[in-house]
Amino acid sequence: MSPSRVLVLNSGSSSVKYQLLDMRDSSRLAAGLVERIGEETSRLRHTPLARGGETREWNAPVADHEAALKAVSQELAKDGLGLDSPELAAIGHRVVHGGQTFTEPTVVDEAVLAEIERLIPVAPLHNPANLTGIRTAQALRPDLPQVAVFDTAFHTTMPESAARYAIDVRTADEHRIRRYGFHGTSHAYVSRATAKLLGKAPEEVNVIVLHLGNGASASAVRGGKCVDTSMGLTPLEGLVMGTRSGDADPAVIFHLARVGKMSIDEIDTLLNKKSGLVGLCGDNDMREIRRRIDEGDARAQLAFDIYIHRLKKYIGAYCAVLGTVDAIAFTAGVGENAAPVREAAVAGLEILGLAVDGERNAVRSDEPRLISPEDARVKVAVVPTDEELEIATQTYALVGR
Repeated sequence: MSPSRVLVLNSGSSSVKYQLLDMRDSSRLAAGLVERIGEETSRLRHTPLARGGETREWNAPVADHEAALKAVSQELAKDGLGLDSPELAAIGHRVVHGGQTFTEPTVVDEAVLAEIERLIPVAPLHNPANLTGIRTAQALRPDLPQVAVFDTAFHTTMPESAARYAIDVRTADEHRIRRYGFHGTSHAYVSRATAKLLGKAPEEVNVIVLHLGNGASASAVRGGKCVDTSMGLTPLEGLVMGTRSGDADPAVIFHLARVGKMSIDEIDTLLNKKSGLVGLCGDNDMREIRRRIDEGDARAQLAFDIYIHRLKKYIGAYCAVLGTVDAIAFTAGVGENAAPVREAAVAGLEILGLAVDGERNAVRSDEPRLISPEDARVKVAVVPTDEELEIATQTYALVGR
């Protein structure tokens, strides 16, 4: 029997999130997280899912990503699932930015590593950590295929009319300035899962996917291919997010520099880490914002209203882009769990065929489900995302034949 397991790694600057899956039935064998890598005290949480075991947790120094992966391997080995297992077919890596070069999952070689490194200027927070994870895994299992699955890949099907900014073409090309989009692994998974929920093939439906977490993005998917998305050169553009501003007049930056005497780094921090919901009301947790609204907090209400207003604008815009919409799918932490957000986002959009059923919307479930009325022209769905399964599926499809 050929190897059927895929280890999925999501390497951050100071963390490694992982899942081990058996692709014969897409079952999860184990999952965990190493965080605070390089600090005095790091933490590892490991759950052996296949055996129904209890979560194990320990706190100890983890010097670097190599030490983190060795610790992960040791925890997996305790459950008979170690990295040296002959049943391991490949390691799949989440890589945030693939530019225009990588349009599909790719087996890593030196040329691929060099291109990911060349893209660091457009993804300075993510690509270096992703590279470290790949190189560390290569060192531990040099005989095993390492597959890079890119967040930007799903969005490379956008037409130039959607991908280009209206700035000087030579300048844009020289500095690789264009709209790349992010959360693509999630948008790919959810758009296909929504088609399945409707009993159709992805090629037969047009879907608007709303990935609403602390980071948030929307996409317009026509026949299984992305034709527009809200994030751009970086994840800052688009919807109001937990700490990011989303769309803003570019001249705000000039004004803050000239009049506010703020440095570029200070403005960067403002727009990425001190804006969005946290900038508007001091909280970026939608549950806390809703609690404050229930208590009559005006700042929380305004933050929620601004969040919803931006969301409605993108829903309307993507209805126009697609022409015909079969479904809107809410996903990620807020999209899957915040019924008031879903209700408010489509309220007043009946002219577009959108509505939610109050009772259906109130149901909490981990399963994909419709929350629109039975006779709705455009279906509204809640579809839990599964980026790890999507990475494993793409990885195994590439190397598991």
